Amino acid sequence: MKKYKIILSCVTVLGASIFAENIPPSAEAQKALTPDIVLADLMAGNKRFVNTDHTAANLKERLEITSKGQYPKAYILSCVDSRVPVELVFDQGIGDIFVGRVAGNIEGVDQLGSMEFASAAAGVKLIMVLGHEACGAVKGACDDVKLGNLTDLLAEIKPSVEAVKGFNADEKNSKNEKFVAAVIEENVHQTIADIRKKSPVLADLEEKGAIKIVGGLYSLHTGEVTLLD
Repeated sequence: MKKYKIILSCVTVLGASIFAENIPPSAEAQKALTPDIVLADLMAGNKRFVNTDHTAANLKERLEITSKGQYPKAYILSCVDSRVPVELVFDQGIGDIFVGRVAGNIEGVDQLGSMEFASAAAGVKLIMVLGHEACGAVKGACDDVKLGNLTDLLAEIKPSVEAVKGFNADEKNSKNEKFVAAVIEENVHQTIADIRKKSPVLADLEEKGAIKIVGGLYSLHTGEVTLLD
């Protein structure tokens, strides 16, 4: 975290020209960003959210600017959970970020294709997989729930359920909060690994330093996002 405190100071300096005007990034501003600066900006926004110190929405001007084009900073892969309003969580506005949402924040071909578009074509610098506390999809996978198309979706989370060690068989269920929390974190790690494995496009961009792929966990109780190693 010390690293990101240093980067936050860099954001403060660059913010006068890139962030402080409270408008969406221009092509020039997006090009000047680095993955670390974008990550630090998102974390600074989350701190404002936690402190209920949101930036003014500035909707009318943002609508006008983005009607001519978009140059977002990041792509956030989040769960569909209604308690995780991604733009609010990071204090971002219209034109700032792409948001992909699916139960359990898993990577499907639609999400991978969207990330590739966002990174290779639209120029984002950061991809974040954002898990959250008490995820219903993860709980369903822990209990091996079967329900229509949800069955196939939860099957994507089962490897994370099976990867978590240190619990007896009778402890591996949705009633065990510690087990659920461990699976939620493991699911973020495995999703990141799968993104790199299944998308040579994104893996190559990350290797070149053009983007960074990171994970985070959102607390329903505090609103804080914690970065994962």
